[in-house]
Amino acid sequence: MPDKTDHSEPHMEPDVLRHTTPPRLKFYGVVALCAAAAIVVVGLGLRFYASNRTENWTEEQAVPSVQTIQLKGTKAGGKLDLAGDVQAFTNAPIYAQISGTVQKWYVDIGATVKTGDLLAQIDPRTYEAALAQAKGQLARDAATLANARVDLTRYQALAQQNAISNQALSAQQTTVNADTGIVASDQAAVQTAAINLDYTRIKAPFGGVVTSRSVDVGNLVVVGTASPTPLFTVTDLTKLRIYVHVPQIYLASIKPGMPVDFNVPEYPGRSFTATLAASAGAVAASSGTQLLQFQIDNSDGAIKPGDYANMHFKFPAAEGVLRVPATALMFRDAGMMVATVDSGNHIRLKPVTIRTDLGNAVEATGLSTEDKVIDNPPDSLVAGDVVKSSPEPAAPAGDD
Repeated sequence: MPDKTDHSEPHMEPDVLRHTTPPRLKFYGVVALCAAAAIVVVGLGLRFYASNRTENWTEEQAVPSVQTIQLKGTKAGGKLDLAGDVQAFTNAPIYAQISGTVQKWYVDIGATVKTGDLLAQIDPRTYEAALAQAKGQLARDAATLANARVDLTRYQALAQQNAISNQALSAQQTTVNADTGIVASDQAAVQTAAINLDYTRIKAPFGGVVTSRSVDVGNLVVVGTASPTPLFTVTDLTKLRIYVHVPQIYLASIKPGMPVDFNVPEYPGRSFTATLAASAGAVAASSGTQLLQFQIDNSDGAIKPGDYANMHFKFPAAEGVLRVPATALMFRDAGMMVATVDSGNHIRLKPVTIRTDLGNAVEATGLSTEDKVIDNPPDSLVAGDVVKSSPEPAAPAGDD
């Protein structure tokens, strides 16, 4: 029979008091160490990223943002409205040339008169008597002269016969010469009296409209008073003048014969045209303006002397002149400046020369249509600063 004896090693009981290393402990330790290292690296990376992002955000916030305007050339030139003073082309205040009492007046204000029409009559009796007296004096002295000339002819005949002395002949010649002077004086007196008599008839010097009357029947007209009041005023309304004071800066655009549109308050919506007829040719030092005279045809009588006219000047666009909003201007020690942004978003300050001040905008030189002009630039901007620019939707500076 086989031997059933167990020859295997005897079974060992585990020693619970003896420390044994768990299986794969080193592997788990390495994994844990790598995880910790990864957490540290990721944490540091996130912290560095956040710090860098914060720094970039801070730097970005430190860069100012500006709005830019792309300037455009204007097709039309500048416009200017000026006040005009409308006056009659021919206006005559009529005064009395002689003193006397008004017998009658024939026309009132608003009446249309022609040249030579009788306006009023001054009592002529005194002047009729003066004329008659002057004529009588002339007749008497003319007769005396005639007698003296007859005597001179006789004296000349006697002198040829040596019947009288040369002294007597010379005396008679002197008498004739004196009487001739007296007659000439009498003739002038007659002419003066006739003129004075004619002055008793107040006449219209030209055709027009009577715009004032300050005389009535029985009024005593006295010539030579300190401030005489015109008896009548006659105005020719068919042609009118408009006087306008134009600032010096616009004078280069003023051309002889240029037309200018205007309107008057009593005709809203209606436009009239005046033509430049003359200019003062000099600038008034007190106002810096030059006086211009425009002329209009007023055959229909629509415009009245004394009207206020709103003159609308239109000037051609000047080469190299751009319209810049007033909000883009910067006042610096070097003069008037405009801030622009170059291709690298750096500030470039450009000096400009203002040619025309339009109020909310100026027409200036020193810029081009390629410049991106900053609107409402901060006072702290200096050349070379970096900015963030954003264009406006529209450029008011380029509006026509």
